Amino acid sequence: MATNVRVVFDRRKRVEATGKGNVEIIIQLSRLAVKKIIVDTITPEEWENFQHSPLLTKEVENYQKIANAMELLGEAMTVDNLNKHIGVVTMTAEKRKEIEEQNTNPIKGNFIEFMKHCIDVEQSRETTKRQKYVAVDALLRWEGIITFEDLTVKKLKEFDTWLREDGTRTDVAVYNYHKRIKLYTRLAYERGYIEKDPYDIIKFPRGKCKERKPLSESELKKMREISLPLREDKVRDLFIFASYTGLAFCDTQEFDFFTMTEQIGNLFYIDGSRMKTGTNFFTPILPPAMEVLKKYNFNLPKISNQKANESLHLIEFKLGLNKPITFHIARHSFATLSLSHDVPIEKVARMLGHKDIKTTQIYAKILKSTVANHASDLAKAII
Repeated sequence: MATNVRVVFDRRKRVEATGKGNVEIIIQLSRLAVKKIIVDTITPEEWENFQHSPLLTKEVENYQKIANAMELLGEAMTVDNLNKHIGVVTMTAEKRKEIEEQNTNPIKGNFIEFMKHCIDVEQSRETTKRQKYVAVDALLRWEGIITFEDLTVKKLKEFDTWLREDGTRTDVAVYNYHKRIKLYTRLAYERGYIEKDPYDIIKFPRGKCKERKPLSESELKKMREISLPLREDKVRDLFIFASYTGLAFCDTQEFDFFTMTEQIGNLFYIDGSRMKTGTNFFTPILPPAMEVLKKYNFNLPKISNQKANESLHLIEFKLGLNKPITFHIARHSFATLSLSHDVPIEKVARMLGHKDIKTTQIYAKILKSTVANHASDLAKAII
């Protein structure tokens, strides 16, 4: 067969995890003899320019000439013979692993630093990175898993127990800690830092979410009308805006009326994509939400999620509600409000930016008013 020399970027699919991929020259000498040469490790943006660079083109041409000369001289088309011509000593697997570790793991043997390094170089949203750093912070506070040697089934079980000790985390929340840490135990295994991924041996159940209790129309109306101090007032307005648009808290903080809306008839609609999932959504700005926008001259207040939820607990107390309020309850309230007014569930899914209608069906399950209405109609039909 004719020798084939080509360039490949991110053959091992590491861009998603580390933000960078290897640029490799692949020299196919025969069906079984393949030489792979790492030229550089770069980002996808850098690759756009580098793939057309004269330097890379020249290097590919040189390797092709060497391979062609080997064939012409009747030499055995082996990697060892090629190495003799290009002046390369075959690297042992142990040495290759050592060099790779030095390049990708700045603190040798430290799993916590490895996690932090990987998160820092990932090409992901800041909100996603913050969520992963919550898991890093938990490991640091527990102090039971620091090095790669600490990644054992026994240690993970102890960590799971520690997460549940104070009773503040739900089963799903605990599962999410494991899910985020597992991303990096898997990466550590793939890079050869650990002999096996402990999460392949032990599985932690996801558990069930607690049933969320959305606010009813009357409760939302009461919240809109209550008089509040300045900070609680701003948080209440953000909550009302989310309750009548379906936006998640992070999306309210990124919302720009002048670039993300369009008018159809008498209503404005938000045409955007969710920060959390990147899924597109198209949702109306219902009258109470529009009143909030007008109050702030179409620029919503900015506040941290933590501070917002703290203020919501105060508002919850002042309203005398017997249900906890968080910003996700606003999104939940919008969903149930829409469904209670017979908006088809497929349309509600589109407004919320759900990838799967099954997610929207979770909201429909607890909608007692809809069940009661249909049950009433059924009873009348049977009589």
